[in-house]
Amino acid sequence: MANSPLRIESTRGSIVEAVHHVSVAVSDAGGRLLASAGNPDDVTWWRSAAKPFQALPLLQDGAAERFAVSDEELTLACASHSSEPRHLEVVSRWMERLGLTDLDLSCGVHPPLSPVVAQAVVRGSASPTPRWSNCSGKHTGMLALAMHHGWPLAGYNAAGHPVQARILSEVARWTGIAESDLAQSVDGCTAVCFGLPLRAMALGYARLAASPDPAPRRILAAMSSHPFLVAGTGRLCTDLMIALPGSIVAKVGAEGIYSAALPRAGLGIALKVEDGDTRASGLALLEVLRQLSAELMAATPLDLSAASLIHHGKQPIRNTRGAVTGEVRPAGLLHFFAA
Repeated sequence: MANSPLRIESTRGSIVEAVHHVSVAVSDAGGRLLASAGNPDDVTWWRSAAKPFQALPLLQDGAAERFAVSDEELTLACASHSSEPRHLEVVSRWMERLGLTDLDLSCGVHPPLSPVVAQAVVRGSASPTPRWSNCSGKHTGMLALAMHHGWPLAGYNAAGHPVQARILSEVARWTGIAESDLAQSVDGCTAVCFGLPLRAMALGYARLAASPDPAPRRILAAMSSHPFLVAGTGRLCTDLMIALPGSIVAKVGAEGIYSAALPRAGLGIALKVEDGDTRASGLALLEVLRQLSAELMAATPLDLSAASLIHHGKQPIRNTRGAVTGEVRPAGLLHFFAA
């Protein structure tokens, strides 16, 4: 079993009760696959892990300069935020400056990702609007792009609109997948989402990590400088970037997706938990980082020992009385390719 592929196991007593199979691709900026697990060519939806690439046209087309988009606002365009007060403050400030209201945002309303904020909603002490959506920064950025070009604001989120056509071309450029070969569907926030191989997602993040161009460098710097805005309190994206400043930019996606750029190593990571389990995706990313550090980054390994990261790793399973009955844990190995 020592050489079996990377996976996440859920145990009860001494028996493995459930297995979450994981597919992983680790790439350099030249497209060389350095490590994998499962099927690195699995075609799946990139979901919110595509957000940094959806935000790039803001910078490249001049909209960020024209509308004085701050690094905090740019970070929120790349975020899946938790609707905490700081997140709402930043998006509200940006929307007000652009003359936008909640009626302009096509993202709907959903329970906040922060358990604390979600409890406030249940108690009736908070009333979410579309700006509370974890994707409100992305949508505000899309509207800013439309305003900059003089494109219609109506339908900015839908396939075929000039905003989405511009983003499609950017995703194709960074991932090396032709526009015609990129699957498109409707994401949970109503914007377009993209289907492509994990290997191509990893390539996109590796190119983002290694690029000397101003736009990707600003995206990485903004996210690294404002990690709280990328996710929120107690969330792995935020905690990784606080614990490893400048070494990683991580972005979660729905249904078991995670992507990450390692700027100092020039690597990109993409993974998919095949059954979509979100808890397992965080454990899988931490285990991928641990194994990469040991195998490919021995000279400058990532220090994953911070207390803020440990609680995202192997986790106890408890019954209704609080007694430990098992654990959720990583198992198995990445396959590393010879240089």
